[in-house]
Amino acid sequence: MATENVTVRKRPGMAAKSVRDMVLSLAAVLAAGIVIYFFIPHSGGDGVHPVAYQDSVLSARRAAPYPLLAPQGLSSGWNATAVNYDGSNPQGAVWTLGFIDPDKQYVAIKQSNGAADAFIHDATVDGEKQSATTLVNGVAWTHYQGSRYQALVLVGPKGTTVVFGTETFAKLGDFAAKLTDH
Repeated sequence: MATENVTVRKRPGMAAKSVRDMVLSLAAVLAAGIVIYFFIPHSGGDGVHPVAYQDSVLSARRAAPYPLLAPQGLSSGWNATAVNYDGSNPQGAVWTLGFIDPDKQYVAIKQSNGAADAFIHDATVDGEKQSATTLVNGVAWTHYQGSRYQALVLVGPKGTTVVFGTETFAKLGDFAAKLTDH
């Protein structure tokens, strides 16, 4: 086998040109980012991205194996931010509907017909059951306190409902009172 000697010749100024090209490319990307940030409309300045949820409620109600709840009669200033129905497991179908209320607090409902203990643990983000309850339309909902959210929980024969968020228990109760299955 013959070995071949290869000589690579560098052109003068080649390294400086590469660095200059890299700096110019970075400057162009940063300029584009600044233009996008300042001139493309955002969510109105408050970070809330409202979503339409009424059609999702109707669809989920047809599919859900339990009476699916959604609020009626919310005052102005409530913005739905999350809506999801996962019926992939008929024995553990999950409905979620979240809002930012007029006080800029998060309030949501989560329902499932799956195992109550596991669902409550998940929905309350490891919340601890409290001895207190809140009466909602004459029914006692149990308080749960988590590190991130507090929650009201109602376990029924067809599933479990959790109303949770950053609001007070009283305001969570007011929200729960507006829930209806029609």
